[in-house]
Amino acid sequence: MTMKTVYTISLAAAATLLAGCANNPPQPDWQMTAQSSIERSTAAYMSGNALVEKAEFQRARGELASTGKIDLVIRAELIRCASRVAALVFEDCAGFTALTQDAAPADRAYAAYLAGKATALEAPLLPAAQQAVAAAASDAAAAAAVQAIADPLSKLVASGVLLRAGRASPEVLAGAVNAASEQGWRRPLLAWLGVQAMRAEQAGDVQEAQRIQRRIALVSDQR
Repeated sequence: MTMKTVYTISLAAAATLLAGCANNPPQPDWQMTAQSSIERSTAAYMSGNALVEKAEFQRARGELASTGKIDLVIRAELIRCASRVAALVFEDCAGFTALTQDAAPADRAYAAYLAGKATALEAPLLPAAQQAVAAAASDAAAAAAVQAIADPLSKLVASGVLLRAGRASPEVLAGAVNAASEQGWRRPLLAWLGVQAMRAEQAGDVQEAQRIQRRIALVSDQR
């Protein structure tokens, strides 16, 4: 298992991340456990279930650590940090930072990208879905690159990166809201709606701000 493709943060990609084909030897237990725990951890975070997210991530990390392969643990930590960026939780990627000394150039580039600090020169080192966003020379080009991303979680990660870097256009916000809404991901949906509401208020569009606030109230109501 390389875990490289999991940087897309696609649950569909994660489902096949550790899968072997019929002619391969059976998967070790640690691979299957890590795969399923990463899926559940990401899904729990997007739904707003912090307790399940933490427990599942710890399980996945423990299985990966059992192999002694630091690169796998590093990438798991980056997966977790990317999910935060998707939900606009902009914090230090502490799990990655603790392992930076052993990180490969691609891992370092991805961490910089998640922090909104990647350069165009680092774009080729990033996951394919994020390369065009990082290489974009203008905000309009970056927005177009985000709109071209099909995977919803990859789109949210790229959108979060642009917002963190102060480059998110209204089109980027709308695309992120739609991506989160279509998947029923409460945590990122509330975060992105909040940004939309704030911008509407700043623009003096009271009616739009009130409309978005009504939508936020609907999403927040968990009766």
